[in-house]
Amino acid sequence: MVNKVKIVVLFSGNGSNLENLIKHFHCKRFGDKETQIIPITNRPNAKGIERAKKYGINTTIIDHKEFESRESFDAELVKVIKSIEPSLVVAAGFMRILTPVFTEQIRAINLHPSLLPLFKGANAIEESFNSQMRVGGVTVHWITPELDGGEIVEQGCVKKIRGETLEEFRQRIHDLEYTILPASIKYILNL
Repeated sequence: MVNKVKIVVLFSGNGSNLENLIKHFHCKRFGDKETQIIPITNRPNAKGIERAKKYGINTTIIDHKEFESRESFDAELVKVIKSIEPSLVVAAGFMRILTPVFTEQIRAINLHPSLLPLFKGANAIEESFNSQMRVGGVTVHWITPELDGGEIVEQGCVKKIRGETLEEFRQRIHDLEYTILPASIKYILNL
């Protein structure tokens, strides 16, 4: 008997982490479990939609601009997620601050490109790069009402390299994300 494990992935842009998760998990068997990736985006022109299409996966689009408030958008997002009945929800490049409408109903993890609790928010990579710290990193944490403040699941770090550019540093952070996020999902779902 095969158990279906549905993983909802929320994204807003490029979708490189989405594609990485598709490669790791979509239609893959782990013992008696078969995993499936179900993408949802808040941006109708997000590049990740095309990435998912390459693998024959349709993306649900819930355009946040069509809602009068964060709460009304979150309510629709919750409704769609609950209809899927996922084993896990993963925010990977989902550029929305989620309200309690979401956080009190959906258990989800977030991928953040810094060593939390340092450098919260949207400019974490730049802030980390420009800081006095000798390392940068990635954190996977549970989503709570506090921005980037939930319990940490996993972290990894990269040493800064003297003379490297912001883009080189950013790429090394992304490369670490591609390892840390799948490992965290396997850990949480016992795969």
